[in-house]
Formats: sequence, structure tokens, C-alpha cells
Amino acid sequence: MRRPDNRAAAPRHGDARSTMQARGARRVVIVAAPPVRMIDVFGPAEVFTDASRLSDGEPAYRLEIVSAGEDSVVAGHAGAPLLAGGTYRELRDPIDTLLVAGGPGAREARYEPAFLEWLEEQSAEVRRLGSICTGALILAAAGLLDGRRATTHWNWCGELADKYPRVKVDPDPIYVKDGNIYTSAGVMAGVDLALAMVEEDLGGAIALRVARQMVVFLRRPGGQSQFSATLAAQSCADRQLGDLLAWIADNVDADLSVSTLARRVAMSPRNFARVFAREAGMTPARHVERIRLETARRQLETTSRGLDEIARLSGFSSAEILRRAFARHLGVTPGRYRASFGRAAPLR
Repeated sequence: MRRPDNRAAAPRHGDARSTMQARGARRVVIVAAPPVRMIDVFGPAEVFTDASRLSDGEPAYRLEIVSAGEDSVVAGHAGAPLLAGGTYRELRDPIDTLLVAGGPGAREARYEPAFLEWLEEQSAEVRRLGSICTGALILAAAGLLDGRRATTHWNWCGELADKYPRVKVDPDPIYVKDGNIYTSAGVMAGVDLALAMVEEDLGGAIALRVARQMVVFLRRPGGQSQFSATLAAQSCADRQLGDLLAWIADNVDADLSVSTLARRVAMSPRNFARVFAREAGMTPARHVERIRLETARRQLETTSRGLDEIARLSGFSSAEILRRAFARHLGVTPGRYRASFGRAAPLR
């Protein structure tokens, strides 16, 4: 029977025409849980496919896309179904990297109860287990994120934390690695995660070639965050306050006390603090600290400056105050953050 034109087709098991059948290739399986967001599947799939094509010698990866249900046809978030290469029940040989792709939240996810048992079994066998977007909710439902730090799409971080209180939900990062379990944020974050995995396996040069081929960043500039405090200026309804927020972002090393900021908008400190909290959703002091922390993160990611200089440029009174801010908001030291996300030499 001819395949309908509106279906997105995934590689089938044992397809002799596949370019990913080389001996020794790492087997990557992406499981689509309906209603799946197509880019959550095909974004990472393109990364592994390009990495295999661009790596020297034989292909580095053997990619398969399967359904989390009993049918290989997976309902799509955008309406068009995805025709997977089979179902998870058909998988037999060992898997190197197993990724669960999500869709619009756990409440709508449709998969067999047996799929969670299968995931739990696979978690003890695979080298890497991960999720894309709300796939983290499925890993959590299988008990695989208990006691672990994890993230998901910002819109569902609250749901993940509420339903699974044993998960240490971090709504900030693009992706999180805790042991051999990886979770990523929403939509394009699956590409970031896949690129990080390729870099782990094949090195930075190949990962960079893949990123250039796909016209994406190997590491996103401006922070590994789902959110940016500087975006508050673009969404603030109060024009005067929006202008002030933009000024703060450009002057992080200035005096940003409540009294100073209040004078800039011709308000009393008390009224300013009230209006700011209403419009920005946080106190002036908390916003200033977030902006300064964001600035410090960019410095750590893109420069080789020492911590004392970074603290000064970011508006922190000392390197120790900066360390405390990192511990409070990110749960890591500046040195460990640079080691994970920086392109410069580690802090000494």
C-alpha cells in the first residue's frame, strides 16, 4: 500500500538502504511518544545522521526511530502522523543511546503501561538514556529521575516538580546531565543535547562541523539558559520601566540600588519597589542579581578572565559574593560551570 504523503517517515529496522549499518556504529534509538512534536524527533536525528556522515571512516551512528505504542504510526502534535520504523517491543539488540521524545505534556501523552517497564529495564542496559522536551515526564513516570537533577520545557517544569517531588527539577538549563541520564528543555534543545553527545563521542571538531552543517550554534552564546533576564525589558508593559530594565542590562557594574533606580524613573523608593515587583514579577534586588549572574555566565563561557575580574565586570562586589550567587541559583561553582560550558581555560 502506498504511504500517505502527509506522513513523516522514519528509518525502518534492517533497511538495507540505510547508510547507518556499519559494524561498530553506536546504536541510537529515539522513541516517539504520541502526540509527538516532530522536531523533538527529527532535530536530534539530523544531528546524529550528519555526525555519522561527517565523521572519518565508517559511520559513527546507526539511527532508529520507534513508537512508544503498539502501532508504528505515531500521532503528531501538528496533526500529521509520524510513521516510525517499528515499535519499542520489536527492539532486540543492545542499544547505546536511548532518547525519549515528548510532545505537549504528560497529561496528553499516550503510551502503553508496559512501555514504562521496558524503559526501566533498558536503563540498566544502555550507555546513555535521555529525554527531549516533555519526554522527561515519561522518564519520571518510570521512576528513572528520582533523586536526580533534571529539566524539561519551561512550561512543564512546574508539572514535573509537582507530580514527581523526588526529581530535582532545574528550570534553567538547556540540558542537564546527571550520571548517564540526560534531560533537555523544549523544542530546539534536543539539538543542543544531541550535539553535546556527539562532542562526547567524537570530539569537538566533528560536533562543530555538524553544527555548521545545520547552521546552529555548537554552544548557544549568552548562556545555557531557557530564560534570559534581559528579555524582561521586551515584555514589560510599562514603557518607562522597560527602558530602565534595558538600562540595567547595559550597566551591570553601576550602582543599582533601589534608591538609585527609583531616582532614574522619578519615583519614591517605596513606590518604585512596589511597581517593579508588580511589573517584573520579582524585587529589584533579585532582578539585578539575575542580570549580574547572567553577565558572569557569559564571561565564563566565552572568555578566559579570572574570577576577580569577572566579578568586577558583572557588578559583584567580590569573587566570593559571585561564588555565593552561583551556589544559590545554579548549585555549582563558577569553576565547574566554566568546565561544563566554557570555551576558555578552566579557572584555577
